[in-house]
Amino acid sequence: MFSRRKLRPTSPELAPAWEHLDGGDVPGALRALRQAPTAPLGEVAVVVGRAAESAGFDDLRKAATELAAHPDRVRALYDYGYACIERGVPYLAVPALREAVRLAPDSAGVLRELVSAYEDEGRHREAVDALLAREDGLDDWPDRYLLVFNAVLAGDLELARRQHARLSDPAEDIWFGARDRQNRVLERAATVGRVSPLDHSDLRGWQYVMGGTVLGTLSPHGYDAGMTGRYAWSQDTHAQCLQGLLRLKAVLDAAGLRPRSVSLLPDRGSRILGLAAAQVLGLPAEPFEEGREDTVVIAYDLDDTARTDRGPDILGQLFHRVPGQVLHEHASCWTDPPAVAADSVTLLHQSIVAPWGEVLRLGDDGSTVRGEADARPEAEIAAEIVGADPTPDAGDGETPADPVERLTDFVSAVRGTWLRGDRDRLTSSGPVASSRFL
Repeated sequence: MFSRRKLRPTSPELAPAWEHLDGGDVPGALRALRQAPTAPLGEVAVVVGRAAESAGFDDLRKAATELAAHPDRVRALYDYGYACIERGVPYLAVPALREAVRLAPDSAGVLRELVSAYEDEGRHREAVDALLAREDGLDDWPDRYLLVFNAVLAGDLELARRQHARLSDPAEDIWFGARDRQNRVLERAATVGRVSPLDHSDLRGWQYVMGGTVLGTLSPHGYDAGMTGRYAWSQDTHAQCLQGLLRLKAVLDAAGLRPRSVSLLPDRGSRILGLAAAQVLGLPAEPFEEGREDTVVIAYDLDDTARTDRGPDILGQLFHRVPGQVLHEHASCWTDPPAVAADSVTLLHQSIVAPWGEVLRLGDDGSTVRGEADARPEAEIAAEIVGADPTPDAGDGETPADPVERLTDFVSAVRGTWLRGDRDRLTSSGPVASSRFL
């Protein structure tokens, strides 16, 4: 057990986190620890240990206790870093694992754990630098593969291609899938590079490179204020749903695809949007069925699909591609991506309220109130989507123009590499940074 009196940290950086713990606020303490990157590791471990004890994370508590007692031991640093990653706080793992690498520079296991922490935090350039520091001693699998992987996600395609060329064929079957995925990523990058800049503001280009996803729209708000085309919070509209479906139709046409049906996923939002899509695309709508070819599977938000009884099984089925099947997701969460990467996405959000959800509105007294969800039949709401005005939101005037012709030109250029391979989950927001809520 941690004794508050004996072990209270002396570093001023850690005082806010300790005060949060005094008040029983573990999440607040963890947020405060993000603001203390230079505090002594032993003292940070004291705070983390107390937080872990409050949360019932005995593995992390034990590792933190050991590190607090021995902050200069590689084993204690490694075990603590590993426990932090496992418990979803990789930013706390980084300083400890970085110190462990310094003390044990020849340990491949310690280096890989540091790279894992960097990856979980989206700090891909730092992962690249850590691996490059030992470039000539890297094993091809997994170390050089990880160097290529992180170079892509850092936006350094030149380095990625150079290191990829050095990779030997895997000696173990476990790496064959990873090799094939990396080949597809670099093939997509080659096609995108002919029509898109792939700089640190090219959101559509990098979404395609990373996951094979065609992004239909960019947020018209806050582009130059940190969002770069993504939404943080959004209250969706019928008009925006229709705009997304019309852009999906344009994408299918540009790719030369002729689907024969729309497949409806089991959650209410996907069924509503799917019924609207059937009208927009002029196709029959049918409940989703595994293995159906030449169909457009419509999801409003795949995380909503995952929460249904059949959701996990369906997402598992969607992971493996079926000929002629296109998976379209209207609203995709970029801070906690769904289990599969859709082939087409209308918009990227951190948090969204569907048009038929409990939307916010102004009350009679001018205050903001949450309304009731729209309980009308799904077909009735779908008809309202089809009848909406699809004119794009004018936004704040700071977002670059993105006419549908730019999207279709993009799809025409990349169609040869689209709809290939498994729909691997995106684990990173990649080279294009956007502001987010913590």
